[in-house]
Amino acid sequence: MVRFKWHIAAEGYRQSDDHRIMPLQFFYGDGFVSYQVLARKWRPRIFKEMVGQEHVLQALINALDNDRLHHAYLFTGTRGVGKTTIARILAKCLNCEQGVSSTPCGQCSACIGIAEGRFVDLIEVDAASRTKVEDTRELLENVQYAPTAGRYKVYLIDEVHMLSGHSFNALLKTLEEPPPHVKFLLATTDPQKLPVTILSRCLQFNLKNLSPERIVEHLQFVLGEESVPCEESALWSLGRAADGSMRDALSLTDQAIAHGGGKLTDAEVSTMLGTIDLSAVIDIASALAERNGERVLALVEQMAEHSPDYSSALGELLSVWHRVAIAQVVPDALDNRHGDYQVVMRLAGQVSKEDVQLFYQTALLGRRDLPLAPDPKTGFEMALLRMLAFQPQLSEKIDPPAVGLSTDAVAPEPQAEPVSQEAAAPVKKSETAEEPEPEPEPEPEPASADELYAQYADEALLDQPFAEKEPSAGKEPSANKEPSANKEPSAGKEPLSEQSPLADKAPATETVQVTETVQTGSATAKMSAVADRQNALSQEAGATQATRAEQVSQKTKEQTEPEAEQFKIPLSQVTPEQWRNVYLGLSVGGVIQNIAANLVLVERQQNQLNFVLDINNSSLYEESHRQRLAAVLEEYFAEPVNLSIEVAEVSTETPQATALRLRAERQAAAVESMKSDSNVQQLIARFGGQLLEHTVKPID
Repeated sequence: MVRFKWHIAAEGYRQSDDHRIMPLQFFYGDGFVSYQVLARKWRPRIFKEMVGQEHVLQALINALDNDRLHHAYLFTGTRGVGKTTIARILAKCLNCEQGVSSTPCGQCSACIGIAEGRFVDLIEVDAASRTKVEDTRELLENVQYAPTAGRYKVYLIDEVHMLSGHSFNALLKTLEEPPPHVKFLLATTDPQKLPVTILSRCLQFNLKNLSPERIVEHLQFVLGEESVPCEESALWSLGRAADGSMRDALSLTDQAIAHGGGKLTDAEVSTMLGTIDLSAVIDIASALAERNGERVLALVEQMAEHSPDYSSALGELLSVWHRVAIAQVVPDALDNRHGDYQVVMRLAGQVSKEDVQLFYQTALLGRRDLPLAPDPKTGFEMALLRMLAFQPQLSEKIDPPAVGLSTDAVAPEPQAEPVSQEAAAPVKKSETAEEPEPEPEPEPEPASADELYAQYADEALLDQPFAEKEPSAGKEPSANKEPSANKEPSAGKEPLSEQSPLADKAPATETVQVTETVQTGSATAKMSAVADRQNALSQEAGATQATRAEQVSQKTKEQTEPEAEQFKIPLSQVTPEQWRNVYLGLSVGGVIQNIAANLVLVERQQNQLNFVLDINNSSLYEESHRQRLAAVLEEYFAEPVNLSIEVAEVSTETPQATALRLRAERQAAAVESMKSDSNVQQLIARFGGQLLEHTVKPID
């Protein structure tokens, strides 16, 4: 058995071999046995080791290298994003014995003293424990004295928002006009509590929360250096649980390593965090997409064996549907920050957009009502069953009407009410004149087939009996009577037999018989006759319109968008003009695809490709993306590739700009095709319609 040998010295100190007095620590034999947590061991020592916060680091690096230093800096952000770390690195840069620069040596006494927290000219103050005005006055008593060992006397005040109002007032004058050898570095998690007088005297930098993707990348590096085996899914769980804080992520990783006995597995991390296994939520989402209620309940029973937090389960389900909606509407914005890119894309193609919105809203309301349920499991099950119950059945889905026809001319089915005897009886001319009638059609010329259909539908579907269209009593309707250009229409429209150009080809007896049948028949028979005619014309017009739109779209596409080459371009033959064809041949998605789509190839020198990234679309760009894009291009060219990416304004079209331009041209051609279509023009002229251009979509 290995035994520890403890050496305990008086007053908590011991004397080392070189006769220096050192603080007492645990040690085994003559060597110390102490474990330094990952959050402290892997705290960045220079700016290059920082993860994220490039917008802050770039400003500080330029200020240090160009000697444009401010006297007071304010760093804001949530916990664990690097506020104090950046302040300490900045103190190193200011007091390094090699000179003021953005790259401190880390070897001089000043750098070592600041790293170990014992540099006399770096005064760190915890404002949460020193809130009184007396503490602030005591702190500022020695401001006017020159530094003892360094170049600058640096005051690092953490959680500065905890100071009292009197303390802020005592700090104002010194903060505004400090001596030239003094620098103030303030850090806070709640800048809203700072007086505007303090804010106006500081150079403020807002630090952002780190994305789970950045946290996972750093954890992979740290665990690789620590030789700790891990599963990537476990790292994603830790990255999401950290909630944007790198310090929290490293602390949780320490706990997970201890919990898992020296390794990280997804099951152990989920058990430690008390979170829901993402695969179980994905399985439930897949069962909902398949409308399989039995499988949904079976998966809930399996989940119940682990006593989960059902509110968190609904939250994870909301996150899944949210990412599915992004994949359906804006696919380029979907990244792999949750490690479920392939699953989300599969669900996006399996579930309609309407169902995704229904599932999301139902889960959102179910999570709100969960405390009101008899028990959490019942509330969770009811939320899932409500998604299936409110989801439209496949048999109830109706195809949209044809493009060339107006849905206004088709009356809804509830209007086909039984006709009473009074309505079915012939109406006298005097009675007809007293009722409001639609405006008569002024067209004197014989109607075409399309006009006949529109007129027939207009007369039959406006809930008006055909008897009102009869001529005055005592006159026999004549099938051979031609409409006159100068004839004034009666109070009601002329019967169909007199208006239709097809009437002169049928005997008058047939017309009378049809008229009498319509007068005495039920509304259902009238609607059935109109529906048959409508379906025939609808199919014919819809097929014609779809064929015409497809031809126009194909012609426009051939004229404006060159097809991507079916073969890969060798690296030795790549020119700036061919970059778009290379981009179309890349197998890439997510953020890397977005970055590649906004690049412009400036020049190629052997295997060196120099790009310019559009500054208007560079907010997501990071240095790690350049390496990942280089790997994609090496796979495409099958040979090593070196990349250089500069963020600036571009003078030529990027692949994304070209795609947007071609899409706009196809859209304009589709709108113009609809405007020039004869069916659309007739509907606009006859019914006073209006073409909604934003609803026109080209057929790709």
